[in-house]
Amino acid sequence: MSERSVTHATFVIERSYPTPPQRVFAAFSDPAKKRRWFAGAEGKRVDAFEMDFRVGGKEKMTVRLPETTPFPDVPCTNDTTYQDIEGQSRIVIAYTMAVGGRRISASLATFEFLAVNTGTKLLFTEQAAFFEGADGPQMREEGWQHLLDSLGVELEGR
Repeated sequence: MSERSVTHATFVIERSYPTPPQRVFAAFSDPAKKRRWFAGAEGKRVDAFEMDFRVGGKEKMTVRLPETTPFPDVPCTNDTTYQDIEGQSRIVIAYTMAVGGRRISASLATFEFLAVNTGTKLLFTEQAAFFEGADGPQMREEGWQHLLDSLGVELEGR
């Protein structure tokens, strides 16, 4: 039996988007928009995407990653529960990630949408426990960086 382990990490990503907070928030709350920038980003193949955007609601996504990733063509599943939704200013989620049916992490993530003169400042904070064989904090943060790039593309309407 292999040794069990857990790595804890917290990271914060700050982004600015030249659109009002309502539009950025809508990219998280509208299932069609979120599927485009989140589930379908970066060449992923979407096997399933369901979203019930409300406190206590669930989001479930299963995708297969492209050949250029550490987990090519393996089913990767996110199971999310919405913990808090405050107006159009904050979303808090708890989610687990599994690769090939094996859970690799559990996270609490907060998205804050702040109005600024140039549009919206998004603050994303993730507190995570990564289990043996997981992607780890650095890869997860890089993954979120790419996803937030995809969000920017969605907001530009491309």
